[in-house]
Amino acid sequence: MAQLFEGFRHERVKLAMKEGEGFVIPLGSVNLVAVVTEHGVVGNDFLDVEMLENFDYPAARVGPAEGEFIETIDDLLEGEVKEVNLHAVQRRIEVGMSGREALDRL
Repeated sequence: MAQLFEGFRHERVKLAMKEGEGFVIPLGSVNLVAVVTEHGVVGNDFLDVEMLENFDYPAARVGPAEGEFIETIDDLLEGEVKEVNLHAVQRRIEVGMSGREALDRL
C-alpha cells in the first residue's frame, strides 16, 4: 500500500491574498496536478471541468506554457488557462490567463 502513495505531494501554495492547497498525484508516467482554494480548483488536463460544473464548482484547466505536460505545481502556476466552466467565468477567470492569475480569482 505504501507504494500506492509514492510520489504523492501536497504543499501550500502562496497566492496574492491567500493560500491554496497544491496536489501532485502520480498516475503512471504522468501526474494529476491541481491547486484547490476555498472557492474552486485549477488543474492540468486530467481535471474534468465539465463534470465539476454539474456540482456548481468553479474549475479551470491549464495547459503547459512550455513542454508537453504540466508535471509540477510551478508548471501549473505558469501555464495558460485553456478551459473554464461557467462558475469559473462568473469569478472572472478567462481562457489565456495564467494558472496563478486564475487561482488568485478563486
